[in-house]
Amino acid sequence: MASIFLLSSNTVVEPYPVYPIGMSIIAAALQNAGHKVVQYDMLAHGQDLKDLTNKLKIDNPDYVGISIRNVDNVDSFTSHKNGYIQKVKEIVHSIKALNIQVIVGGAGFSLLPDEILSFIDADYGIIGEGEHKMVKLIQQLESKEKPQVIYGPQKGLSSSEMLSPHWSPELVKFYLQESGIINIQTKRGCENRCAYCTYPALEGHKMRFRPTETVAAEIELLCSLGAEHFFFTDSVFNDRTGHYLTVAEEIIRRNINIKWSAFFQPHRIEKDELQLLKRSGMQAIEVGTDATSDTTLRAMNKGFSLSDVVDFNEKCIAQRIPCAHFVIFGGPEESMQTVHEGINNMNSLRKCVVFPFSGIRLHKESPLFARALKEGIVYQEQPLLDPLYYFSPLLDKDEMNDTLIAGFKKRRDRLFPPDEGQQRINIMKKFGFRGIMWDQLIRFDN
Repeated sequence: MASIFLLSSNTVVEPYPVYPIGMSIIAAALQNAGHKVVQYDMLAHGQDLKDLTNKLKIDNPDYVGISIRNVDNVDSFTSHKNGYIQKVKEIVHSIKALNIQVIVGGAGFSLLPDEILSFIDADYGIIGEGEHKMVKLIQQLESKEKPQVIYGPQKGLSSSEMLSPHWSPELVKFYLQESGIINIQTKRGCENRCAYCTYPALEGHKMRFRPTETVAAEIELLCSLGAEHFFFTDSVFNDRTGHYLTVAEEIIRRNINIKWSAFFQPHRIEKDELQLLKRSGMQAIEVGTDATSDTTLRAMNKGFSLSDVVDFNEKCIAQRIPCAHFVIFGGPEESMQTVHEGINNMNSLRKCVVFPFSGIRLHKESPLFARALKEGIVYQEQPLLDPLYYFSPLLDKDEMNDTLIAGFKKRRDRLFPPDEGQQRINIMKKFGFRGIMWDQLIRFDN
């Protein structure tokens, strides 16, 4: 049996602090394999390296596993200021000063494994789902075998192999105090092929569903720890097979009284489906609209049209369900003509919030990287640890940004630039609001 100290390095609190599910899933896998596990969260412990060092000296673990959730905040205005990975490097330096081997993983690491491992000087890395890989790596290290330095992608785990997190009551309490929301997962994978997205690279294209009974039981457990508001962190909650509806039905069947939100695609949805979701506690919807005109929606390979977005939004209004649309300007085929068209389209959406972003953060796993190569924006071995953004060669970035600022400045429910929108959210926090908060910007007619 080995002693493993798991550490969540994420200290981002925008838009709100997020429970480190990935770390707790790895904790469950290691405990099931008979190892001693400690879960430590940098955010919950005040981001204090001295506190971390003291804790490590007391626990004296054999290994430290670090979860890296984010590389940066994917905001082209501010991401160069983030320094997320630099902070991880400082953590690794403090740990290795104690002669403890360091293993890193997580969604952020999996996007840039070679660059990050080299930069932070960790010993080993795990790409993608880590439940089996982490257990295997510890087994090899304990038996004095020479393991791979980086465990690469493999076939996704089956539904039966996916573990529930080993929830830490201490951390659940912290995140409920800080944000009022606990995140939970009902499936992995994404069946879509959006031009910019890295979800399929992280989780695969095949959707793998957790049993609805397992999800509902997990919600009940978290409710017993004080949770009332949940966010389903699936890449897309409203999958085409309807698994999301069975989750809602199970919540109703068990009479679980909660509020929840999730990521949706603006595909066709029926009135009775929205009513079912609302009865199960749906509070609001975050919509992956992603582009703002039919031209750019096609270029992003979204699989729906602007009329679908409008129809989805109107159906939600009819059921008094708040929606927030997340959109990107500057992507493939964007021109100043489509920028003006997109601003008008977004401003014409009724009774909703819009979060516009400028430019698309490039990663080699996305189809957009191949396009950027052809267009001469990047080269094959381009380092991407420092954020690089795709902007359509059909426009001038600064002109576009000035146009967006002017186009949305009179709308309190159009949050651009992103950092200014976050400032508004932070003001709401000071007044005691918790949860997603943007829904407070929407008023339905009585």
